[in-house]
Amino acid sequence: MPKIIKNPWRGTGLDLGVVMPIADASDVAGLLARCPAHEVTPLRSCSEIARRAGVEAVWIKDERERMGLGSFKALGAAHAIAREAAAAAPEGAALTAALAGQTFVAASAGNHGLSVAAGAGIFGARAVIYLAQTVPAAFAARLEAHGAEVVRAGADYAASMAAAEHAAEERGWRLLSDSSWEGYFELPLRVMEGYTQLAAEAVDQLEEAPTHILLQAGVGGLAAAVAAHARLAWGDGPEIIVVEPEVAPALIESIRAGRAVTTDGPVSCMGRLDCKAPSLIALAGLARDADRFVTMTEAEVEAGVAVLAEAGIGTTPSGGAGLAALLAGLETGPEARVLAIVSEGPEDG
Repeated sequence: MPKIIKNPWRGTGLDLGVVMPIADASDVAGLLARCPAHEVTPLRSCSEIARRAGVEAVWIKDERERMGLGSFKALGAAHAIAREAAAAAPEGAALTAALAGQTFVAASAGNHGLSVAAGAGIFGARAVIYLAQTVPAAFAARLEAHGAEVVRAGADYAASMAAAEHAAEERGWRLLSDSSWEGYFELPLRVMEGYTQLAAEAVDQLEEAPTHILLQAGVGGLAAAVAAHARLAWGDGPEIIVVEPEVAPALIESIRAGRAVTTDGPVSCMGRLDCKAPSLIALAGLARDADRFVTMTEAEVEAGVAVLAEAGIGTTPSGGAGLAALLAGLETGPEARVLAIVSEGPEDG
């Protein structure tokens, strides 16, 4: 059974001295209209998952084919880079060479690096992606296929992130992280803004508001962006529930403490969610907008992802953690109409 706490800061939020997530998706939609790779992703009604979870309905926003990159993260870094290109290009000029001569550098344990690489390539910039030694060679090859230069650094994500920060400072490159911390807000805010596109699509695709929204979280960027747009569209109606790995409970522990907390623990099978420190912007937004925070064990998530595979919804433990919480017995009531996100395809997909 998932471990749950009710958010005591709901509605008021935490005063962290940071900007709040952007809720309005209209600027994102305007930029995406100029992107030939952009297509709205499907919203699927899944009666089999609803039956197994004992709820009225389950709707799945399916991000497994987003812009050919296989993940919602295609909307994030690429959007932030697109905004930089739009600002740099003369009025009426094509954007394809707007960032020529610039280099964006990032650390990645997964799909964020692909988004940086794709965005940089579209607008004429260079992408350098730092990977920990543990990241599979196949992922490095995917990055290189999108034109990125790959640098191996460190035994884990934190070490590769430190190396990327150092390179940015030493060489004058633009650091593009999907997290935010004290003094580093501008680009992460725009990365998160990109994610509001999938929330806006879901709002348009649904004929009625959900009663519950399940949002898996690592540093919290996706969850905070979707929660902010959901509150803009539907107000206080839906109950928003944030799902994290039990071994990486950065958001839930920060909510308990009333401040940003860095946690420690073993490696999670939910690799994209295995983040030990929260994004400050995301934490501020979720403290205001989320109703409950939930942690999941490795076994609970792996069991849930197996059920999803049986239902024809192939994904990873990271991509299916929200639905896994529902299948593990998260209390919603039999009349619940649940919106969840399958945020990426399977590793071999």
